[in-house]
Amino acid sequence: MRGIKIGSAFGIPIRLNWTFLIVLPLFAYLIGSQVGMIAEVMNETAGLGIDATAVASGTTPWVLGLSAVIGLFVGVLLHEFGHSLVAMRYGYEIESITLWLLGGLASFAEFPEDWRHEFWIAIAGPLVSVAVGIACYGVVLVAPVGSNAVLFVFGYLALLNIVLAVFNMLPAFPMDGGRVLRALLARNQPHAQATQRAASVGKVFAFLMGIFGLFTFQLLLIVLAFFVYIAASGEAQQTTLKAAFEDVTVGDVMTPREGLHTVTEDTSVGDLMSRMFEERHTGYPVLDGDELVGMVTLEDARSVREVERDAYRVDDVMVTDLVAVDPDADALTALQTMQEHGVGRLPVVDADGELVGLISRSDLMTAFNIIQTGGTPGVISGRRQQAGEEPRIL
Repeated sequence: MRGIKIGSAFGIPIRLNWTFLIVLPLFAYLIGSQVGMIAEVMNETAGLGIDATAVASGTTPWVLGLSAVIGLFVGVLLHEFGHSLVAMRYGYEIESITLWLLGGLASFAEFPEDWRHEFWIAIAGPLVSVAVGIACYGVVLVAPVGSNAVLFVFGYLALLNIVLAVFNMLPAFPMDGGRVLRALLARNQPHAQATQRAASVGKVFAFLMGIFGLFTFQLLLIVLAFFVYIAASGEAQQTTLKAAFEDVTVGDVMTPREGLHTVTEDTSVGDLMSRMFEERHTGYPVLDGDELVGMVTLEDARSVREVERDAYRVDDVMVTDLVAVDPDADALTALQTMQEHGVGRLPVVDADGELVGLISRSDLMTAFNIIQTGGTPGVISGRRQQAGEEPRIL
């Protein structure tokens, strides 16, 4: 979730995503265009005594709409700080808080697996929203009679923050209520299993929200349902991968140096393409003697026109700014590194800078399938150690 940094608090960067710049004026317009109706509803339900005619005249509705939506996002920001400060108290790093289309998002460097930590981190946000709602209602109670603008804005914010707290507590993982559900499930079952079950509940709620939004013509609710469904699926998959690759290192999964297909800098692009066809490989380490000097892939070779491929060499198209991984690094770390840099394979380099292997997405997925169907990594490694071999999955 990228955004423009607008400041920081408690060491946490605060960012605005571009979607926030769209939704802010839109929400201000929607609130401003219904100020009179909203005022009458609040008068009937809470007896606030707002002069609906006064707040609906002139430019007042648009000022009140903008004030209300800014106040709403301040409440959302405080909600996210509720999560973040409790998480920091437990020792977790918060990378940023971003305001975007659907509210706020606190980015954790690592999600908690201790169910107690997750429970209190998840529930902290809704508790802050309730506190903000109560504080706003307190302003309404002490506001002088006739201060229609103050009564409208703070009365509306009191209502919205309470609604925000209640809505977030729906068990639609990965919303706050869904995280509370996972925390409670994780008390007596593995974290990965609790995540799968919470995600399943979240998908059901996402489907119901989407259907409700479709029949009531609420586009934002449909978007939220889509986000919840995708996020639940993604986090469930990530948790499953993390559980499967626990205690599995890059060295367990990689193709070792002696099994690698490599090319040299002076290999022609035409010859490279022929080797790719014959060997069914789409990426090769490029060596100068025993030194790794680059990586070349099918996409790199395709950048040269077919009629010119015999005239170009590998060193004309290879990538030299390499992202490498240590053989002792976690296998999941290697997968995350590939995702971050948009590559399908990583050279494995030891502490001396020597190439010792190559790890690819297919290596990781094959290892994952073996673990899922054939037992735990510990069992596989143990069998190899008993046989006097290096502990490897592949």
